[in-house]
Amino acid sequence: MRLTWTGLRRPAVPAEVARLVAPAGGEKLLAWATDDHGATLVAGRQRVHLVSPGPDGAPVLALSRPWHLVDAGTWSDEGVLRLTWVDSEPPLRLRLTEPGMLPETLRERVQASVVLAESLDLGQRRTAKVVVRRDLATHALLTQAVLGRGVRADDPDVAEQLRAGLARVREQVGLD
Repeated sequence: MRLTWTGLRRPAVPAEVARLVAPAGGEKLLAWATDDHGATLVAGRQRVHLVSPGPDGAPVLALSRPWHLVDAGTWSDEGVLRLTWVDSEPPLRLRLTEPGMLPETLRERVQASVVLAESLDLGQRRTAKVVVRRDLATHALLTQAVLGRGVRADDPDVAEQLRAGLARVREQVGLD
């Protein structure tokens, strides 16, 4: 038997999943894993995708988001992967049955999108971070402010510190 190199460190993404993800425009599927409910999480070069069983059992594309919207990922000893987002989307939590290289690939893709990050101490044990990220599909640079727990953007002092922090990181990468 002759093995064919796919560029992946495990077998190719299942065909029905790859069809739903429909990689185009430079997207390459890098790693994948399934969870204990039959969903498949796929790390692409430009996006993270989730294909889940639909109501009739047929797979459906449940999520497809660019890497610059992933804030962080955590991997537990119990095999639970948790992705948090920079916007208000609820975290994605999956118990992966055979993670393969997916956790490492997720980490690498998130890090690839971060150009510059600065933590802000807002006082009273409150924090935020201002970040310059790269859209891995278009290569455009964009800025983000990610608030820590209990921090409100409508607080005038917080808003001012965020404005100043965003201005600093934008200047450092030549966006202003």
